[in-house]
Amino acid sequence: MATQSIDTSAASGGDTARGFAFALSAYLLWGGLPFYMKAVAHIPTGEVIAHRIIWSVPVAGAILLWLGRTADIRAALTTPRTLAMGALTAALISVNWGIYIWAIASGRAMETALGYYINPLFSIFLAAVLIGEKLTRAQWVAIALAAMAVAVLTWERGGLPWVSVGLAITWGFYAFAKRTLPIGAAQGFFLEVLLLLAPALVYAIWLELTGAGHFSGPVLGDALLLLGAGLVTAVPLILYANGAKLLKLSTIGIMQYIAPTLIFVVAVFAFHEPFTAATALAFALIWAGLVIYTWSMFADRRAAR
Repeated sequence: MATQSIDTSAASGGDTARGFAFALSAYLLWGGLPFYMKAVAHIPTGEVIAHRIIWSVPVAGAILLWLGRTADIRAALTTPRTLAMGALTAALISVNWGIYIWAIASGRAMETALGYYINPLFSIFLAAVLIGEKLTRAQWVAIALAAMAVAVLTWERGGLPWVSVGLAITWGFYAFAKRTLPIGAAQGFFLEVLLLLAPALVYAIWLELTGAGHFSGPVLGDALLLLGAGLVTAVPLILYANGAKLLKLSTIGIMQYIAPTLIFVVAVFAFHEPFTAATALAFALIWAGLVIYTWSMFADRRAAR
């Protein structure tokens, strides 16, 4: 990426090849992220989150400097309302990260895939509840199918599939709250990790001083993996933020299924997680709901044109 080569305006006439490349790269990186999280599975979740925050700050900051987009950050740091909303989105994304990291380490990658499949359906439900958006009959059917999928897994496991539900809820509220930030997605991410930096540093330093940390431990690979947490966190988000500006919403809507599909494939064929009949039924319900939701989205756009 280069400063002058990234178009910061929304695509007006349609999709662009550059936007598709940015977004596809982001979704492929997110789809492969379980391999990285499995590599740090022996490190406590809290420590991984702390280093994910710490090393995201220089990576995201360097990218914003490169792109010349630091003015919004300076303005945000002097605006109490923006700081408050940034603190809220930072809290939500850190909880989402915690659930995801713990789930991968605990052999529940398939539940994370289900959570991110549910997310778009939860988001439209959230919009209907919080801002009164009217949903079509097809959208209500899609939401009902997602609820049935959760009910199937709850019945099979004797309890709520809280990993899937937790990821969908935290990401849904994060995306909703993010809309109120008066800065771009990349700048917003930098603001979030900047606000989380102090507690993350305190926690990481405390772990090292007490001998419980892995960054200064005898295994060099652990330090390198924790250092890389910033790259695997910030780079896909920056790629996505730039790709979304150059693609139609309908294209982004379809592409968002790439990452959970890859995670699902990784869970089944690489991590060999159990795929029971109830799990298969739950995924079938979710996929049916997503087909209906996607069809409805395209039908609405055709009608609007």
